[in-house]
Amino acid sequence: MKKFGLIGHPIAHSQSPALFKAGYGGKYAYDLIEGEIFEASYQNFLDSYDGINVTAPFKEKAFAKADILSEECKLAGAANILVKTPEGKVKAHNSDYLGIRKWLEDEAVPRVRQTASEPKVLIAGCGGAGKAAAFASASLGLKTVLMNRDMAKARILAEKSPELFTARPLSDFAECFSECGIIIYAIPTSIPELEQMHRHTAGNDKTGNFETRNTNCSPKIIMEANYRNPAFGQQSMDNLKKTWPGITYATGKEWLLYQALTGYEILTGEKPDLAQMHTCL
Repeated sequence: MKKFGLIGHPIAHSQSPALFKAGYGGKYAYDLIEGEIFEASYQNFLDSYDGINVTAPFKEKAFAKADILSEECKLAGAANILVKTPEGKVKAHNSDYLGIRKWLEDEAVPRVRQTASEPKVLIAGCGGAGKAAAFASASLGLKTVLMNRDMAKARILAEKSPELFTARPLSDFAECFSECGIIIYAIPTSIPELEQMHRHTAGNDKTGNFETRNTNCSPKIIMEANYRNPAFGQQSMDNLKKTWPGITYATGKEWLLYQALTGYEILTGEKPDLAQMHTCL
């Protein structure tokens, strides 16, 4: 029987085993390969597994280790899937890119195009997930605003595709949030600019220097990468709807689902059962 798994640290909280089991009805083994040392986990993969998912903090190391890089890996500079080929090589893929591209195509862009012929995307966070999302957005020809706590990182990424990417500082978060129909939030924690926006939409901001503008960009949709400690809760979304009535929110679990849907098929060569995977979220 083929064997698959996940490497990273820490991963005890991961929902990947449950999603994988649901997607294939328990047909294949899927293990958590916990460990702080990448080389040890990678050797475990070589010795005992046909393919693995890769999560933090090993995505860039997995990219560097692979013999063959998929095109999306070359763009993102990181890998979250490693698969053995029939020739005995290791090929890397990036389902952050593939998953968010599918979400953009299937969900976000059609919804926002109801009122905006040229949807604009805001991506907050230029780490591995945000970078993959940025190139996925660019692959669809979408104008994309990039933000990061390290502004230099956003500028460097923007230079990769200047006709589509614009780098803006986090101090412009509220303005860009208002202007964009699609928001991809890939920063691991909430940022002060977002907290202030939450306070403002709740009517609790007393600074007098904060403004959100409803630019009639409705419907508007948020996708958040983090499902463990989300920056957007139910109360904050209720408050945001006062300014943008058409706003909707896709949790980090949706990100995980789209990543799994595209990634598991690469691992096994078989489409997983999406309906059963939904029951795990």
